[in-house]
Amino acid sequence: MIRTLSAALIAATLSLAAAAAEAPRSIEMKVDGLVCAFCAQGIAKKLGQMEATQEVLVSLETGLVAVALKPGQGISDEALRATLTEAGYSVQRIERKDESLAELRLRLKATRP
Repeated sequence: MIRTLSAALIAATLSLAAAAAEAPRSIEMKVDGLVCAFCAQGIAKKLGQMEATQEVLVSLETGLVAVALKPGQGISDEALRATLTEAGYSVQRIERKDESLAELRLRLKATRP
């Protein structure tokens, strides 16, 4: 019986580790209505209060909002959409990426004219 429990515990641990490894590191959202630094600050504050949020990036130039997730955590599309809609913004798309916000910043910087 102990062997069975140990095997089940090991299997569950490996399953959780695999799920965490496959989880996205960030979520990118295309958001309409971003017009000023106050908008960016408000969005960063709202999304930053979510338990799974590690960091928030808002790009006024591209209308992009990105959330870096804490390891092993996630946020549903519905929760993100509701938070931004309640704040007065329209979410056009949501994409989950295996990219850090530092990598995203570099990508955004490379696409600037």
